Amino acid sequence: MKVRIGVGYDIHRLEKGKKLVLGGVAIPFSKGLTGHSDGDCLIHAIIDALLGAVGEGDIGQYFPDSDPRYRNIRSTKLLEIVMEAVGKKNGSIHHIDCIVIAESPPIGPHIAKMKQALCPLLGIGKNDLGIKAKTNEGMGPVGRGEAIVAMANALLLWD
Repeated sequence: MKVRIGVGYDIHRLEKGKKLVLGGVAIPFSKGLTGHSDGDCLIHAIIDALLGAVGEGDIGQYFPDSDPRYRNIRSTKLLEIVMEAVGKKNGSIHHIDCIVIAESPPIGPHIAKMKQALCPLLGIGKNDLGIKAKTNEGMGPVGRGEAIVAMANALLLWD
């Protein structure tokens, strides 16, 4: 059995008047994440972890922000495309573990809905996807409420 691990990281600025989407879930908040797509930094970190595990570069190489096809695209659609690439490599996701770092809004109350949205796309059960919520204790751009960060690790197996 072959085991591969991928690591993903993403950060996006928060901007007033934009819709906040994390883990494929719309979260009520006065600010949303900026980006070429919908700015869902959790899905972007998961995508980077998956692409890393299969040796396919990163989200910027796969979906360049210079390409108008990806302008305002839902990150769930990007994840579907990446899952096709994972399938072509004959890898199977064994586990994904993530952290979302945001001063506000509180992320914890939305984790169950995020799992409900992401697990079918990833082809894994709820116990195979870890999502944790943290703050930055008031430090840096995340702590000042200027941005949200997400990190992800993916463990893939091949027979």
